[in-house]
Amino acid sequence: MQKMARHLKFNQIPFENLGELIQRKFVYGESIMLSELRLTRGAKVPLHSHQNEQVTYILKGVLKFWIGSLEGEIILVKSGEVLHLPSHLSHEVKALENTIALDLFSPPREDWINKEDDYLRG
Repeated sequence: MQKMARHLKFNQIPFENLGELIQRKFVYGESIMLSELRLTRGAKVPLHSHQNEQVTYILKGVLKFWIGSLEGEIILVKSGEVLHLPSHLSHEVKALENTIALDLFSPPREDWINKEDDYLRG
């Protein structure tokens, strides 16, 4: 089977609303996923972990990460900065400003693709 390139216009992919404060869109291939998240100041992503390795790049704003638990390490990731999270590392996130983040996941987030990500919705 011959592999084919896909050319997409990311700026034309609509955002999905995950409650009032978080929007996202994503594209994925066999072993990688690219997503853009827009988080309004005060948005929270509850403590969770996943099998996927994650790299987060902040285009605009500031995200506060709690690593391991709410009593764990706190990392502020600001515009122009990157955070790498290995597989299965628990983390929680809060947007300290209106934020635009690009997330890369490997492998792709099956829970996002299948809309089984209730922890993010509402």
